[in-house]
Amino acid sequence: MEVLKVNGAEKEFPQGVPGTLAKLLDELKVESAMVAAEIDGQIIERGKFAQTPLRSGQSIELVRFVPGG
Repeated sequence: MEVLKVNGAEKEFPQGVPGTLAKLLDELKVESAMVAAEIDGQIIERGKFAQTPLRSGQSIELVRFVPGG
């Protein structure tokens, strides 16, 4: 079983970790335009989500932007 830690909680992927950050966001139903992402302490530019590979054991922090205030 492959695992990613997403916002501090372990998430299991029985079929394997999504290949890229963009695929993970799709699977989590998170709109990439409304999120900032960090993998293992490194901020990932939004334009690179589709090229950023993922592997089991990584720690991912996602911060969603909420319109309004």
